[in-house]
Amino acid sequence: MHATLLSILGLALLGALRAQDGVPVQTDFQQDKLTGRWYSIGLASNSNWFKEKKHLMKMCTTVISATADGNLEVTSTYPKGDQCEKRNSLYTKTEEPGRFSYTSPRWGSKHDIRVVETNYEEYALVATQISKSTGSSTMVLLYSRTKELSPERLERFTQFSREQGLTDEEILILPRTGERRRGRG
Repeated sequence: MHATLLSILGLALLGALRAQDGVPVQTDFQQDKLTGRWYSIGLASNSNWFKEKKHLMKMCTTVISATADGNLEVTSTYPKGDQCEKRNSLYTKTEEPGRFSYTSPRWGSKHDIRVVETNYEEYALVATQISKSTGSSTMVLLYSRTKELSPERLERFTQFSREQGLTDEEILILPRTGERRRGRG
């Protein structure tokens, strides 16, 4: 009885560890098709910075381009007040196609980035696990080739974010510049 209970607990723990690492990656990922201009339509996160800045966030433009060595250069342009701020990140490819790593030079945080789903022409769902000395957080991004996405895609983003343990308060459909924010749920 005692051994059975221990083995069940062991399997449960193993399952929990796998679930944390069980974020899927797009099947047959084709990196060249991911390049180009995207709009950040949705953002979900349980990080403190997101909770503090959520009310200020707006849709931004992201341009993804491939580097000569097969990594991704990601340039995001954010509206900040009445100006635009650009942020460049280099996503380093891993052994698994569709999975990248990034270390923030500013914060020292390590990012495990996975392209979860995309059809390349309409949307991309990206999940990031962020680790830093103060703890870890989860972030989910919904990219679109246009400034509008179908309600089904928005609902898929919300559903996937919830599957990652995020609450409705941590899920945001980003407003366009000049619009008021719309929450989910």
